[in-house]
Amino acid sequence: MTQAAACPACIGLPEATLEKAASNGNSEVMLALPAIHCVACINGVERALRGMDGVANARVNLSMKRVVIGLNAPIPTEALIDTLELAGFEARALDASLLGAESDSYGAGLMTRIAVSGFAMMNVMLLSVAVWSGAVGATQHLFHMISAMIALPALVYAAQPFFHNAWSALSVRRLNMDVPISLAIILAAGMSLFETFVGGAQAYFDAALSLTFFLLIGRYLDHRSRKAAASAAAQLSALEVPRVMRLRNGAREMVDFAALEIGDLIQVLPGGRIPVDGVVTDGSSQIDRSLLTGESRVADAHVDTVVTAGAVNMTGPLTIRATTVGADTTLRKMVTMVDQAEAVRNRYTAIADRAAAIYAPVVHLLALVAFMAWVAISGDVRLSLNIAVAVLIITCPCALGLAVPAVSTTAAGRLFRAGLLVKDGTALERLAEVDTVVFDKTGTLTMPAAARDALDAQAQAVALALTKDSSHPIAQAIAASLQGVSPAMVTAQEELSGRGLRATWNGQTVRLGSGAWLGAKAGTYLQIGEAAPQKISLRSELREGAAGLVKAWQDAGLDVHLVSGDDADETAKIAGQLGITQWQADAKPDAKIAYINGLSDAGAKVLMVGDGLNDTGALAAAYASVSPATAADASRAASDIVLLNDSLLPLIELPRVARAAKRRIIENFAISAGYNAIAIPVALLGFATPLLAAIAMSTSSITVLLNALRLRGRL
Repeated sequence: MTQAAACPACIGLPEATLEKAASNGNSEVMLALPAIHCVACINGVERALRGMDGVANARVNLSMKRVVIGLNAPIPTEALIDTLELAGFEARALDASLLGAESDSYGAGLMTRIAVSGFAMMNVMLLSVAVWSGAVGATQHLFHMISAMIALPALVYAAQPFFHNAWSALSVRRLNMDVPISLAIILAAGMSLFETFVGGAQAYFDAALSLTFFLLIGRYLDHRSRKAAASAAAQLSALEVPRVMRLRNGAREMVDFAALEIGDLIQVLPGGRIPVDGVVTDGSSQIDRSLLTGESRVADAHVDTVVTAGAVNMTGPLTIRATTVGADTTLRKMVTMVDQAEAVRNRYTAIADRAAAIYAPVVHLLALVAFMAWVAISGDVRLSLNIAVAVLIITCPCALGLAVPAVSTTAAGRLFRAGLLVKDGTALERLAEVDTVVFDKTGTLTMPAAARDALDAQAQAVALALTKDSSHPIAQAIAASLQGVSPAMVTAQEELSGRGLRATWNGQTVRLGSGAWLGAKAGTYLQIGEAAPQKISLRSELREGAAGLVKAWQDAGLDVHLVSGDDADETAKIAGQLGITQWQADAKPDAKIAYINGLSDAGAKVLMVGDGLNDTGALAAAYASVSPATAADASRAASDIVLLNDSLLPLIELPRVARAAKRRIIENFAISAGYNAIAIPVALLGFATPLLAAIAMSTSSITVLLNALRLRGRL
């Protein structure tokens, strides 16, 4: 059992929101749910858990296949697992130390099953050709027996995902899409085996195998689209400091973060992340608060300065008295805030889920009606069962299962070639409905830029040598401004966290970094030897493609907003340059989420574009979200789309592709419905054998795949 502190993340939220979050229980338990795959699963899990005495709340994260359970009273983990398994859901105790260590064994298993079913299908079809060509008597019987020997072991192995999910649903008297799939496979194989033993002329092992093969492809495509999603809350949790330096009775000791108490004195060295909210009691330094503000500018910290968890101490040691610890720290509250936002977005009901909600009972009813009607008409149970099997196969949701993942995979491939990585399975469906865009400013619409005019030729060469291999955005901006300059030959180069860069050049120490480190005023400086530091002028400039993107989206009818943690003057300046009339400055993480929620409450479908840790909550709360590849890990995890290029121009195509993808999905459902409208009456009237039903089903699946491939051309 993994016990987490109650409500670990509402950072910066209003008091009313904090009180609401606190109602989620006195403690939390996290369980893994490896078999869930749809919105119905989310509702079933949460309904089962909330029916237990002592459970205050339950939140399912579909992307990570986990549930966080808030408890008002102690409940053994085994009891929670038993309750879920009685409801038809596999559950496992989850060790938080193993988060992020999962391998994609499920995806590898699906690929193996696809290979097995495909190989078996091709071999059985080769044998079927001989039967269709006129083989009779002992030869026909031999081919049927060989087909059975190939098909039955392959089906037992390859169709396990459908059998397992169907049994889990039936064991608690529920229906899902895997029930008619499993029934069709079992009946087709069973009838074929019966026909083989009684010397019948027809066997349908190839139908059962082709059905399994195509459905496994659809299941794998859907799995891959979901696998790319990672939990932003887990990424934020990784920022917590597991061990801290505590001062007690004049002595220093390393203790676990969980052992801290309010009032403890904690020492944070330069380069370290502040673990708690508190007040500085000794020392002076500069701190990086970009986690909360999104801005790269540092803030001064001295005695009596209030500091928050997640900020980075940059220049000098600080002693901090803890005022909040554990679940109440700013960082922990941000984790919960993001996790709750992710859970809300995971409730989006995909088009396929909505279609599947009514499909399964209708399919069973049709097959039952066909069987009973033909028994009444002909009195031949064998014929009636064959017709019922044909109905099950011809109505099996193969085209339906491929309709969405085929389109999503094709669209994701097109966007990837344009420089956009689609991470979430339902992202394109949601993006097609977006009507409002909210941009972050720093790091998204603007990037830091440097002016080299203040540096002489020698200083420019040294500055380039120090910055050309650094990943820090300011260092990259300085290096970019020095194009055409030949770098100096430096040695012993090192990067000091929170300070800057240092190396040796011509026997002298050269440093480039914060003014506090170099004994100068605020800003960025270069110092060569003992000479006076030279200031490097930095400014924000529009990111490549920013103006074109904003104009293109406005022309496309999207309502564009700008929300930034920067001050009003800088935010207004950038908004004016881009023609954005709706903007908000000085926005902390909770304010950004509130802004998104306000637009959503007014009926808008909001796309958030941001890059900072402070944008993580807003990215998770938005209807859809985009972040650049240079964004913080947690921000990329919270987003649906990752921009792989430096330029923003590839994003222009995003809404157009998303809308085209949704049209293709609807067209695929129309193809599936049209196919069923023609094929079902034929099967019900007894004109379709299981073999013809399998051919028709395969044809509809191929048609759906070909329609999805149209996304690769002109939209």
